[in-house]
Amino acid sequence: MRGYALHKDDYGRRLARIEGQVRGLARMIDEDQYCIDVLTQIASVTKALQNVGLGLLDEHLRHCVMEAQTAGEGDAKITEAIGAVERLLRV
Repeated sequence: MRGYALHKDDYGRRLARIEGQVRGLARMIDEDQYCIDVLTQIASVTKALQNVGLGLLDEHLRHCVMEAQTAGEGDAKITEAIGAVERLLRV
């Protein structure tokens, strides 16, 4: 079982909402909306995705890494988590 399994439905709803925001962005471009309004919505979508990523990272650390630590394999999972954090923080 994955660490996020208990909140899978919540993540699905959040991602569906983000998907709708992205479709809205495409519509804004099609309708030649004001640049700053589009950029504001892009920032909103970006923040929403970051929040999902942070939630998944939290679940990973609390479940997968803790479980691996108990099995004596914690170092590899911590290294993997650090790589994920680096990818999330890359701009």
